This record gives sequence, structure tokens and C-alpha cells, in this order.
Amino acid sequence: MGIVKDKIRDLKDREAKVLKMGGEKATAKQCEKGRLTARQRLDLLFDPGTFREIDMFVTHRCVNFGMEKVDIPSDGVITGHGLIDKRPAFAFSQDFTSRAGSLGEMHSKKICKVMDLALKSGVPCIGLNDSGGARIQEGVDALSGYGQIFYRNSLSSGVIPQISAIMGPTAGGAVYSPAMTDFVFMVKNSSYMFITGPEVIKSVTGEEISFEELGGAMTHNEKSGVAHFACESDEDTILKIRELLTYLPANNMEDPPAVPAGDDPARTAPLLDDIIPDSPNQSYDMKEVIRAIVDRGEFFEPHEYYAQNIIVCFARLNGRTIGIIANQPKVKAGCLDINASDKATRFIRFCDSFNIPLLTIADVPGYLPGSDQEWNGIIRHGAKLLWCYSEATVPKMLLVTRKDYGGSYLAMCSKDLGADMAFAWPTAEIAVMGAGGAANIIHRKEITEAKDPVEKRKEKIKEYEELFSNPYCAARRGYIDAIIVPSATRQRLIEALEIMCSKREIRPPKKHGNIPV
Repeated sequence: MGIVKDKIRDLKDREAKVLKMGGEKATAKQCEKGRLTARQRLDLLFDPGTFREIDMFVTHRCVNFGMEKVDIPSDGVITGHGLIDKRPAFAFSQDFTSRAGSLGEMHSKKICKVMDLALKSGVPCIGLNDSGGARIQEGVDALSGYGQIFYRNSLSSGVIPQISAIMGPTAGGAVYSPAMTDFVFMVKNSSYMFITGPEVIKSVTGEEISFEELGGAMTHNEKSGVAHFACESDEDTILKIRELLTYLPANNMEDPPAVPAGDDPARTAPLLDDIIPDSPNQSYDMKEVIRAIVDRGEFFEPHEYYAQNIIVCFARLNGRTIGIIANQPKVKAGCLDINASDKATRFIRFCDSFNIPLLTIADVPGYLPGSDQEWNGIIRHGAKLLWCYSEATVPKMLLVTRKDYGGSYLAMCSKDLGADMAFAWPTAEIAVMGAGGAANIIHRKEITEAKDPVEKRKEKIKEYEELFSNPYCAARRGYIDAIIVPSATRQRLIEALEIMCSKREIRPPKKHGNIPV
């Protein structure tokens, strides 16, 4: 028995050495920056005591540049599985204290192993990124490692949720894997992403720019749209990842988890009867509409800072997860533009991939005009929105609160693009365009030849409003299923969702469509 005990003691000694990661000095430096260590992050991500590490003793095989003498605990990445809110998941966490978390051949193999296991098991895969980039000493082996990860990101897309947290530096080729995942979290003033760093930019173009301004959390949340969440700290990031997962199924063969609603499905929202301003030129906050409708007034919003003229968020109706896409009249009057189209398209396709019903709330006067929009491809980007709504086979509900004009009416999930249930408030205006523009075109000659052109124009605008600037013309044609009292919206949407939750729709067989990227 002495030999067995010695071997057990040897195992524990080896484990203890690996658990020290890059050593006390390196871990202390990590903590001084306000960052958690790779292992602390995993402990916080998973339910207490459930994380099980795999590949703890993997080591690199590099013998170039003296690397054969360099020990890198766990080869700079901790991998394993556990439970998050009692549901299984796989994860990897790069260890910056161990050779800056640089990625080499075996580091990549560890990540690929958990990605493969997550895909086989049909459970989410979460990556906590904190790396100095490719391990240069390993050359093309490191590049191959990245390529193998990218390939698996593509395989897993639409099959299991893939979530990335940027919790330190991520540069060069390392940025592409997070960009291929479903959601990217970043930590304010602590993480950054870019293809080429400030030094390279300065040497090539002469431009001087800071790390934070070039690729910090708010840059990618506000300007590029690469990141979906900007978090206050490592702890905040991980808690938000856990919250996101509560809305999602484990894989594309499951429905999202149902939870106790904690809210009366028949509850009315009287404030909605007064939320639409008397003047069509006045704005209101669409988030107030969403809060009034959803369970407990709670929703979880990706891309909060990006393309704020459109809102995308997860919420629940009577305990069922839904994805909401809504124009925001407070920003650019709710007009659709390039970034809003991209933002909504990505979200809709994610929801459709994972069986999450869609609610579209429309108050949209049109597409944002201007040469900048046209030259940068608003036609192509706007076409994505038409495409993805048409493509989606999950239950699709539409609510029109006010303006819903022209091509943007179609783009916000009209009946023609597959809305299963379409509702409108009495304040809805569904038409080819606003009454003023329509009167100018239809009655141009009559107005210009009138004794009092101003009064004649007012008369024709009123005439058009009575004919078309209301929901009744659309309802008479069956494009709107019901005109409802605003305060009863929650009840009507829940009833529609319940009846449509078993929806099945079969499309023509094909390899895949050719989306206008």
C-alpha cells in the first residue's frame, strides 16, 4: 500500500504545482490590474464545486529558441466542464500568468477538445480570453492552432451557443474566434481587441491612438459592433454570461428553458394607452413599451450601445423566452440604417437558430436618407433584414405601435415576410409613406394650381390620413390580424405565443442560401 500512497502523493504534488499557474509573482500582478486569475474566473462561472478540469497536465512540445527548458503550467489554458445554474456547459479560460496565455499547438488542442465535446454533448461552450496572442516560438503550429479553432467555431454555429468573454488583450488572429461566436463580452478599461496594435498603426500610417480608443470595450460596443456587452469588471462579466444562458437552450434541438413567470399573464398596462404622443413628430421611449409588456418588466439587452435606433433583447412572456426587435423613436426617429439592419439581422438569425420566438415592435418612418448610407450599401445591408425575417421559421409576432411606412414596413417583419400574428394599436399608421410626402406626390398639380396652396396641401394631407394613416386599411386586407387596445397588449401577445409555440414550418431543401453579406 505504500507504493499506492506514494503515487497518490505524487499526483497531488503535481496538481499543486499546476494550480499555482504562473507563480505567486505573476498572479499577484494579475490581481493588481483588477483582474481575476483564469481559475478564479472558472470558479465564478460554474456552480460552486461543479467544475471539473481536463487536460491539466498537457505540456507544449516546442524545442525552438530554448523553449524545451520552459515550463508552462497547463500550457496556458484551463479547460473543463461543469454546471451553470444546474445546466451543463464546457469552458476554457486562458491564463495570462503562464507565458501571457500565448497560444501554441497544445494550447489549441486543449481548446479544440472542449469545443468538440461541447458539440457532441449539445451544450454551450464559453471561452474566457486573456492572451498575448500566438506563441511566436512555435511558428506555423500556432497559426494552425488558430485555424483549427476557427473551423470548430463554424461547425458549432447554430448548433450550440458559443459565448466569448474578452478579459484582457486579444490581438491579431486571436480576435477572429470571438468574432465567430454568438456573443462577445468585454471588460471596460481592462480588455481590448484589434487586428493591428497602436505601434503598428503608428509605424505604417503615422496615426497615434491608445489601446483603449483603438480596441477597448466601449469602442467595440459603440462604434464597431464587434462586442455585445461592456461590463464593469471580471465579476460583472461572468454574472452577465450566467444571466444570458438562462434565456438560451443548450442546443438547437431544444426549446429555451421555461421559468415561472412571476407575473400575471392577463395583466394590463394602462400606461400604454397614453404613451403615444399626440404629435407624430414627438418621440417616446420604446423600452417603456417593452417593460410594460414582458414578465416583471425585465429584459436582457445585447448591443445596448450600438445602433441605438433599434433595440434587440431577450425577455419572457408567461415564462417563455422571446427575442424582441424594436425601433427606438428616441434615436434617429427609429429609422433603419446600415448598422441597425446588421444588428437586427444577427440577432434574428441567432434566435431562429435556437428556437426562440420573435416579437417585432414597429415604429419606423423609413430608411435613413443620405449619400453616406447609399454609398456604404444600405441596399445590401437592408436586404439582410428582409432576408432573415423571411428565412426565420420560429413563431413571429408583429406589433405596430405608430408609424410603419414603405420598405421599412416590410423590413420590420410584415405579414408578407412571414409574421404569423400581426397586431396594431389604433395609433398605427401603415402606409407607403407619410401623409405629407404622399400628398405632395399625388396632388402636386392640384396643390400648385390652387388659390391657396398651403390650405389645399393641408386638405389633401388630412384626406390621405383618413384613408391610409391608420391601421384599418391594412386590417381590411388581412395584413393586420387584430387592432388591439394598447393596455391589453401583453395578454394578446401571450395568447398568440401560446397558440403558436408548436409551430412547424418546412422550407425547400437546399445546402444554404446566399445571404447578401
